[in-house]
Amino acid sequence: MRGTTVLPGDPCTAPRHGEPPVHRLEVRPPAEVPFAAGGFDAMGPMSRAAFPHRHTFYEIVHVVAGSGTHVLDLERHEVRPPQLGVILPGQVHHWEGVHGLEGSLVLFTPEFLVGGVGEEGLLRRLGERPWAALDAAAHERTGRLMEELAEEYRHGADGFAGVLRSLLHVLLVRAARLPGGASRPAPVLRGIAEEFVRLAGRAGVDGLSVRECAERLGVTPGHLSEAVRAATGRTPAALLREARTREAQRLIISTELSIRQIAARVGFADPAYFCRFFRRETGRSPGDFRKHHDRRDPSIEGGARPA
Repeated sequence: MRGTTVLPGDPCTAPRHGEPPVHRLEVRPPAEVPFAAGGFDAMGPMSRAAFPHRHTFYEIVHVVAGSGTHVLDLERHEVRPPQLGVILPGQVHHWEGVHGLEGSLVLFTPEFLVGGVGEEGLLRRLGERPWAALDAAAHERTGRLMEELAEEYRHGADGFAGVLRSLLHVLLVRAARLPGGASRPAPVLRGIAEEFVRLAGRAGVDGLSVRECAERLGVTPGHLSEAVRAATGRTPAALLREARTREAQRLIISTELSIRQIAARVGFADPAYFCRFFRRETGRSPGDFRKHHDRRDPSIEGGARPA
């Protein structure tokens, strides 16, 4: 297979101590495209990974058989085929207690998208509803598309990268049409706003401030605020708070890091201030949030967290 997820011992970027491993998309000649498609077995053992991890790429999974649970950030989705799942870069996920899991996957990086930032916006919308049940007709259409993507990728004939991009575009548009899909149009982002939205996802991980983001983008904080507000209707500060909160939630439920360590990882030197921030954004203290989501807690329905 020309591309697949790599084993935890060979991550894209070594995770900081205590954090989930990060998997990249392995690109091999002669393909040299940041894309892979095929069944669970073809994608390798990490396609059914039972431990929390992140990706640097997008993953779309069409589940056609099996049982168990897919855990994605704060949500647990029961496997009830046929289903379509969307996993965004940076999200923490794993499979839990699965049996007979079968289906196909499409893996790709943002730069592979034919629609550029517009399709990234569509994927973010799909990520708000990441686990969709398919009726018979949608299941059949999705299956045909996944097979075409895998076959085109496998053969690698002349012009195959363009065909893959076109088929992927069709898959995303049809996914957005599913009941409960990406009903809201994604905002059209250009220039500084586009660059900031891409940076904001990493900013939550790196604990960047609005000023630091502006410096990285080569603009003033005031110009950044005007551009982002005009494009998204929200301020850079609000988007960064959202990114920081989301990253803190991921670390709280998927790692053994202390609250003090997590506070530092998302840019808070003062753990007490981080606790106040987290409670204001989520309605719970970090400790209560961890207890509520800890699968090892016998008071939480669902049993133990996998080893």
